[in-house]
Amino acid sequence: MANRQVPSEGVLLGRARVPGSEHPRVITVRGEDIVDITSKAAPTSRDIAEQADPAAYVASAKGPVIGKLHDLLANSWSGKTDLSAPSLLSPIDLQAVKAAGVTFVVSLLERVIEEQARGDKAKADELRKDILGLVGTDLSQLEPGSPAAMEVKKTLIARGVWSQYLEVGIGPDAEIFTKCQPMASVGYGADVGILPISEWNNPEPEVAMVVNSRGTIVGATLGNDVNLRDVEGRSALLLGKAKDNNASASLGPFIRLFDGTFTIETVKAADIALSVTGEDGFELTGVSNMSQISRSPEAIVGATIGRHHQYPDGLVVYLGTMFAPVKDRGGAGKGFTHKLGDVVSISTPSLGTLSNTVRLATEAAPWTYGSSQLLRDLAKAGLL
Repeated sequence: MANRQVPSEGVLLGRARVPGSEHPRVITVRGEDIVDITSKAAPTSRDIAEQADPAAYVASAKGPVIGKLHDLLANSWSGKTDLSAPSLLSPIDLQAVKAAGVTFVVSLLERVIEEQARGDKAKADELRKDILGLVGTDLSQLEPGSPAAMEVKKTLIARGVWSQYLEVGIGPDAEIFTKCQPMASVGYGADVGILPISEWNNPEPEVAMVVNSRGTIVGATLGNDVNLRDVEGRSALLLGKAKDNNASASLGPFIRLFDGTFTIETVKAADIALSVTGEDGFELTGVSNMSQISRSPEAIVGATIGRHHQYPDGLVVYLGTMFAPVKDRGGAGKGFTHKLGDVVSISTPSLGTLSNTVRLATEAAPWTYGSSQLLRDLAKAGLL
């Protein structure tokens, strides 16, 4: 497979808008072909996740070829879409969309150290030495909620640097929040939205776990957990306003389902690369190393779904990122924030590349096709 936007192997699951069909089609990739596998047995992405073996189901599912992979990718860019040809959508539909925050202790503690030191390297080294003396030299091994983490908490409190973010970063309870409503996420090539009031915002390159209603992780995809840093910075109670806006959650380009060649261990070893290219010539790159995550994907999923909280249609949960862009844009000391027209690409070889263009949430395509319309269209087509 020549396209860099998708992995060269594995069982891939996605969704597409197809001319002549009132409802989205469930698709897979075979070679360079996109195959429509929508059926009465599994008319939605959610239904495939509920199969006993989703990867085996998709690998053996039959259906017509609706186009070539490179054509659908090219036709999926907002503003360039030919409505007479198929284009990609977010690969999920009825699943809840959740996200975990502050899951990388390494980057969290370094930010706290930098903030408290206020540019004084000696102070930063002293605080870092205190923390490393408690947990050793590898902060990625600090298990949230563990006795060692509680000792770090005591040290930070004694230094007057404790915060609610540190509580969820190294405390026993994970931060899990709703990123968007079912059917509201956008896919490859779509615009991603930021609020007009925001003057400090950034992409968050992440892996998202795809989980069925039984709590079983069945696959993974890439995600951009678009974040308004100034809005959340005013108050943690504004998290919903900072995170859940029109076109603020992107996923894709495909879900890669777990099989013999792709497992949870693949996800844990992945390096998630980020690139931002602006119309002003600005370029930003970075990497988030999943090996540095402090709460395992299984632990994050367990904190989200279980006896304490059920999801009858399953869920997708963003795992968080260790990458916080700090490269100056527009002058020394001004830090990073998006400009309209930025193209954001998030990639890793096992999952491909998710690319989107930054627009205002008020100018991105409005979300109009919800769960009720999907169910009505599927019923009209005889698929329910």
